[in-house]
Amino acid sequence: METLAALRERLPEAAKDIKLNLQSVLSGGVLTQSQRWGVAAAAALASRHPPLTRAILGEARREAGDAVVDDAVAAAALMGMNNVFYRFKHRIGKAAYQDKPARLRMNRLAKPATNKLDFELFSLAVSAINDCESCVRAHEQAVIDGGLSDDAVVDATRIAATIHAAAVALEAAEALQNLEGSASPAAATP
Repeated sequence: METLAALRERLPEAAKDIKLNLQSVLSGGVLTQSQRWGVAAAAALASRHPPLTRAILGEARREAGDAVVDDAVAAAALMGMNNVFYRFKHRIGKAAYQDKPARLRMNRLAKPATNKLDFELFSLAVSAINDCESCVRAHEQAVIDGGLSDDAVVDATRIAATIHAAAVALEAAEALQNLEGSASPAAATP
């Protein structure tokens, strides 16, 4: 398994800012270690870049423990479902859909392995990546009502944005490498 440090080094020069941000967002701010790594793990899962996801899950397990990783996985999976459903309801805007219940199981939201506040924070990060406005609003309100500050919300969103950007940049680097590797010498000559 590739380490997060090794993946950072694979980021292309065009993503130098992401490389620097990736290091800084995971080492400071107002979030606890568990919150920081839980957000990072959930964001990596939502960003769907397998090597980055594996590296961050490994770091999160070492830095914050199995329960945090378990909740990050649950938050990413539940938001993968909820964000699609609620984004549809929000975007379609028809009253007939607004009144219909989801009828989707979401028990883990109420009974996380760690605590409800951190689970809501992980869900906020995933919802931001998945662009579900109503979910972002609901989870942001839950973490503020739970006692976290605006700075904590911004830190979580900053982590999610940076991890998503790292996934995009790594995918771009891989695509470019494959493109360069598949170019035949004859095709390269004018």
